Amino acid sequence: MKLEKIKPLNDAYLESIGFVWHTDSDNSSYVSDEIVVVSEDEANAYYEATNELYDMFAEAGQYVIDNDLFHELNIPFNLVEIIKESWENDVHWHLYSRFDLAGGIDGKPIKLIEFNADTPTSLFETAIIQWAMLKANGLDESSQFNNLYEALKDNFKRIITLDSDIERFEEYYSNLGWKILFSSISSSAEDINTTKLLEHIASEAGFNTDFEFIENVQFSDDGIFKDDELFEFWFKLIPWENIAIEESELALILTEIIKEKKAIIFNPAYTLMFQSKGFMKILWDLYPNHPLLLETSFEPLVGKKQVEKRCFGREGANVKIINADQSIEEETNGEYEGHKAVYQEYVEFPKDSSGNSYQAGVFYAYEACGLGFRKGGKILNNMSKFVGHIVK
Repeated sequence: MKLEKIKPLNDAYLESIGFVWHTDSDNSSYVSDEIVVVSEDEANAYYEATNELYDMFAEAGQYVIDNDLFHELNIPFNLVEIIKESWENDVHWHLYSRFDLAGGIDGKPIKLIEFNADTPTSLFETAIIQWAMLKANGLDESSQFNNLYEALKDNFKRIITLDSDIERFEEYYSNLGWKILFSSISSSAEDINTTKLLEHIASEAGFNTDFEFIENVQFSDDGIFKDDELFEFWFKLIPWENIAIEESELALILTEIIKEKKAIIFNPAYTLMFQSKGFMKILWDLYPNHPLLLETSFEPLVGKKQVEKRCFGREGANVKIINADQSIEEETNGEYEGHKAVYQEYVEFPKDSSGNSYQAGVFYAYEACGLGFRKGGKILNNMSKFVGHIVK
């Protein structure tokens, strides 16, 4: 793989644009001072693979619902009804998501690692920081596979136009005027500023928007409110599984809100199916030996090097790399031990000369629209670095 050294953006500039999580807990920079050089063919392959994978997820999602496989996916029982309700109605638009992929820049085939369909991170980094990095280094900003910002703006418009031409957004919206309330937790600067970036994009698309921390939002059978003002749309950067487990009463209220058509929530509840790493087992059952997939099972794979993960685990927690002889090569601890285990065939990530692993992340908003990389050890965790790219 090819890397190109760049001059990093300084902290003062990053903070001026709201990117305040630029330094990790060990005082190292979170944003790498190198970018990955990607060929046009490699960029196109990421684009095609991601679009094909999304179509496969949509097909498999219907299969899960038709065959009532929620328990297999470790879906909390109190979200099953809202998942079905959101799946059945087109107005529950999937706003954005990110596929994590191995291969693609090392001459090896692209393989799906997992799908961050509900609350994907690295949005600010991909949509904003990559452009700023190229510009600050005198490089061609357009030489990247990355129109994430514009794709999000268009996809916000589709919340109103759905499958109609987005050029008709203003015509449709002027008759509705429906507002979007954006919410995050109050304790994470990354979550706050990522949510506010999305609010800004929605506002640019033409929506009336507002922001409120989740703890101050009011929920009732009549809908979703801020200071007694009703909002027809609610965007929450809070994982659905957290709502199910930690806020079971809220899960019930939100189910009623969706059933009674009092509000529409983003990302929709059905994205929790896709978010479950158990979904990769369903995909393998439906598309055995598909070139984009790795063998995945709810039981340990026999005679193969594999990765054990939890259906709902984040930032590399509770992951084991298990050798073919069942010895453990590497493992991490975490808070997700209570979730169901999934076993996925091991695949090497592309590596640089220092042995760092690189995982591609491709955002999807109506179509594949933005590439970025994470760099770290064999198990990527919350200390992994964001790495931009350039197409040459």
